[in-house]
Amino acid sequence: MAIYFWAFVVGGAICVMGQIMFDVFKLTPAHTLSTLVCLGAVLDGFGLYEPLIEFAGAGATVPITSFGNSLVHGAMAEAEKHGIIGVITGMFEVTSSGISAAIIFGFIGAVLFKPKG
Repeated sequence: MAIYFWAFVVGGAICVMGQIMFDVFKLTPAHTLSTLVCLGAVLDGFGLYEPLIEFAGAGATVPITSFGNSLVHGAMAEAEKHGIIGVITGMFEVTSSGISAAIIFGFIGAVLFKPKG
């Protein structure tokens, strides 16, 4: 039961940070998105994001900060195997399935339903 509470608190805190960026700092959605992705990447670079995932579960894996974590995590894993080339291929390898799924499901949704435009 506690995992649900901490997932809610951590995920909510990440969302609150994004909302503060919108409201207080008047950042655009693109700037807010980029900042949160970079935050996840930096936290993973320092080895802090994986413990956060273990602690909060979906509260840390669902928000956009997890995308930055995935980029760095994949790049570092492949760099150990293939050197500098692995940095580039690792980022694409780890995140390609999520991006591909978003494109495919977005296309299927557009075919099945009438988009408003």
